Amino acid sequence: MVYAVCYYPASRHEEFNALGFDDSKRLTEERRVDLAQVIQQNLDWVGWAVQVIAPQEISANMFSRPPCNLNEMAHNATMQLIQNVLQSSINVTEIFVDPVGPSQSYKAKLSRYFPGIEITVEPHADALYPSVSAASICAKVTRDQVLQHWIWLEPGLEGEVSKSFGSGYPSDPNTVKWLDENEDPFFGFPSIIRYSWKTITNRMTDTLEVQWYGLYYHVLERQLIWTTKLRSEDEDEEAKPKSQRKRKVAAEEPKPAKAVGHHMKGRTYKTLCLESVNTL
Repeated sequence: MVYAVCYYPASRHEEFNALGFDDSKRLTEERRVDLAQVIQQNLDWVGWAVQVIAPQEISANMFSRPPCNLNEMAHNATMQLIQNVLQSSINVTEIFVDPVGPSQSYKAKLSRYFPGIEITVEPHADALYPSVSAASICAKVTRDQVLQHWIWLEPGLEGEVSKSFGSGYPSDPNTVKWLDENEDPFFGFPSIIRYSWKTITNRMTDTLEVQWYGLYYHVLERQLIWTTKLRSEDEDEEAKPKSQRKRKVAAEEPKPAKAVGHHMKGRTYKTLCLESVNTL
């Protein structure tokens, strides 16, 4: 995921608006690149920055306990971008944001972090406010460049695996084609794929089923050994008086382990949904 910020002097708003920025989703790739070059040509009065969140980081955050969802990651990236602009000694008077999640709660959150600044959080802001339009173009062009020049972390994939990923949406035939052609029956996909993406988890559930025979056999083996031992002892005891057999069995019967109560009060214990196991 790529998030971006774009800023310019309020006194030059009309001049900035005349540059022709629009929602990046409405523009062709060639037009987005052209407008990105326009920004680069006016860096003496226009500023921009991006924050890239790698697919591994997204998956790690979403699979962590407690999880950090996409909305929270988007909020954190946006606030970090704004904070970086403020730390560059830019006098920010207005902020326009295209929301992720409910607009009102998001605006309240931003207002707490950046008091004294007028904040507008509005759906489709990238089609309504030129600064947000420009930021969306910066984000989209950056994302396209990253994917076109992707460096595989896995050895042996360069030149062998196509980088024609499509848009990344599950409805895109090019994306579906890439997934179909590059799914490993055991390992799944290269690290460019976000495993917390529901599309991927569903595909792997449908195409790959893992059965953990080792753990089952280990437990079964212990049960068989314990059962055999009891049977052997019972056979040896048949020749002895009944009263002695009872005493011996009672003496050798394993006592239940004491519950470790203080573990159940720990934050890690509750966060990971752990339970105390007394016997196998």
